[in-house]
Amino acid sequence: MSLILNIETATKNCSVSLADNGKLLAVKELNDRNYSHSENLHVFIEEVLKSANRSIAEIDAIAVSKGPGSYTGLRIGVSTAKGLCFSLDKPLISISTLASLANSISVENDAVIVPLLDARRMEVYSAIFDNQYNQIREVRAEIIDPNSFSEFLNKGKVYFLGDGADKCKDIIKHKNAIFLDDYFPSAKQMTKLSCVKYKKNDIEDVAYFEPFYLKDFLVTKSKK
Repeated sequence: MSLILNIETATKNCSVSLADNGKLLAVKELNDRNYSHSENLHVFIEEVLKSANRSIAEIDAIAVSKGPGSYTGLRIGVSTAKGLCFSLDKPLISISTLASLANSISVENDAVIVPLLDARRMEVYSAIFDNQYNQIREVRAEIIDPNSFSEFLNKGKVYFLGDGADKCKDIIKHKNAIFLDDYFPSAKQMTKLSCVKYKKNDIEDVAYFEPFYLKDFLVTKSKK
């Protein structure tokens, strides 16, 4: 058995779940445009544990969404997860944010899943998965144009989801493009993925683990 605390803060959704052997016990999340993760994350952890009638000492591992995503959001989630791992002497598991998002839907055999995260302007973070959630194209930061993903769209249905999908609707007009609304990375989808990694002992070095930012964080000067 494995009792795993899952933390997702890569996007606007601050999400925490507790799962026993991959089975969801409790979840608490808030999709907040104000990115209030620093205020909510520790409160959500306490509420999830209380809801499941478990203590923090019972946890076998902590899993965290590793990115890509918001620089600040990822820093908050990873620093919290690492702090818990150090204090409790528990292993750290990292889960791809895009893989977790892809696992939130199921599609027919000949279709593919493209989770998209908003990377500002017309750029998105993306990867491509088959109907069995096998990753068939690497993670990229890319600028969307009318020919984006045409290699897959010309072969069959392509399901786009995530907050990056909204900016693609008016650009990608292929008949096989299907856009799904209101999907975002959640700790609910992390439960099975983190359980599989735990059983394989696929863990991170807590001291040296860093989020997968994909792009460098740039600080811009105010125009005021």
